[in-house]
Amino acid sequence: MTDSPSIRVAGNADRARIAAMLARAFADDPAIGYIFPDPAVRARKLPRLFALLFDEDADGMRLVTAGGEAATLWRGPGRTRTTYWHVLRQALPMIGTFGTALGRALAVSNAIDLHFPRGDYWYLHIAGCDPAAQGRGLGGAAVRAGLERIAGSGLPAYLETATERNLGFYRALGFEVLGDWRIAKDGPRFWSMWREAHK
Repeated sequence: MTDSPSIRVAGNADRARIAAMLARAFADDPAIGYIFPDPAVRARKLPRLFALLFDEDADGMRLVTAGGEAATLWRGPGRTRTTYWHVLRQALPMIGTFGTALGRALAVSNAIDLHFPRGDYWYLHIAGCDPAAQGRGLGGAAVRAGLERIAGSGLPAYLETATERNLGFYRALGFEVLGDWRIAKDGPRFWSMWREAHK
C-alpha cells in the first residue's frame, strides 16, 4: 500500500509553476475552449490567466502536491463572488489576458456567479492535475486535503465543472449534482455540485 501524497499550502513562490500546470490541465476544458477557441491562443494565454486566478484566491486556501503535479484553489465562506474593488484592480491585467475573448469570459463568469448557492460554504474554485501525472491519485489527494482542512468549519463545499467526465471523480469525493446549466445557446454545459458538511 502506497503512502498518501504529501500536500502543502502553496505560496507565491509556487505561482508560475502552478499556473503552467493548470494551463496544461485545462487545455481541453469545454469552458476554456469556449473562451479561447483557437488552441494556439489558448496555450499562450492560459498560464497568465491561471497566474491571475492564483492571485485572486490568496485570501482562501491554495494547496499543491509536493511535486507540483496537482493543485486546488479554494475560496472561503462569503468570498465566492469577485468584489467590485477586485474587478477594478484586476481590470487591466484581465483585459490584457483575454483581449478579444473578454466578452465570452465575462459571459462565463457572470453565469457562474448567478448559479452560486445562497449561504456559507467553501468554494472549490479550481482543481487541476498535470495530464502527465493523471491516474496516480494526486488530483483526488489535493481535493481531499482541502476537504479535510475545512471539515472543522462545519460548512459544506461547492463547485461547478464543465467537464462531464469529472462528475464521477467528484461523486467519489462526496459531491452530488445540484443541477446543470448552459452558457448562452451555444456555450458549454456546467454542472453544479454540493458536498454536505463532514466532521
